[in-house]
Amino acid sequence: MNACRVDLLPQEEAKKVAEAAGVNPAFAELNIFRLLLQRPKAAKGLADLLLSLLFGAALDNRLRELVIMRIGWATGSDYEWTQHWKIAQQFGCTPAELLAVRSWRDAAGFGETERTLLGAVDELLETGSLAAESFQACHAALGQDASIELVTAVGAWQLVAKLTRSLEIPLEEGVASWPPDGQRPPRGPARPG
Repeated sequence: MNACRVDLLPQEEAKKVAEAAGVNPAFAELNIFRLLLQRPKAAKGLADLLLSLLFGAALDNRLRELVIMRIGWATGSDYEWTQHWKIAQQFGCTPAELLAVRSWRDAAGFGETERTLLGAVDELLETGSLAAESFQACHAALGQDASIELVTAVGAWQLVAKLTRSLEIPLEEGVASWPPDGQRPPRGPARPG
């Protein structure tokens, strides 16, 4: 990845800004927040949204991570894919499932719930909205609250993908690109579907 298009705050300064803004200082270790903390209110808003979707949410943790990994792959966001490679495994995803997200329609290991969810992710990425029948399928598989969170999660992590790609936010030092095998989506961002 090229050099970041915008300067990142030095880590110690980012921690001070994070603390003053009410953002967990652990976020200041991430390059995306070292950039965003230059706009403390935006950093706080995004941090709060992500935390609300990561902890105590209605959408199952494993399913949420499949969503994030699909967004990372489909949008060509190395940063998102790389950040969540380990996180997804901590939330119950296997490496085989994560790799299968790349071409999930051809993968044998996903059940009906995962396929409904991943189809909704691709639809949201491709069209910007979820058709009534797609939402009904999500509602039947996940329930109302988790379905609302699904749409919110796609929007939130699509924002992360857009930020990291558009501003060319680099991976943290020493982090390998596109784990575990360095394979990238074909021709930049992968087309959903």
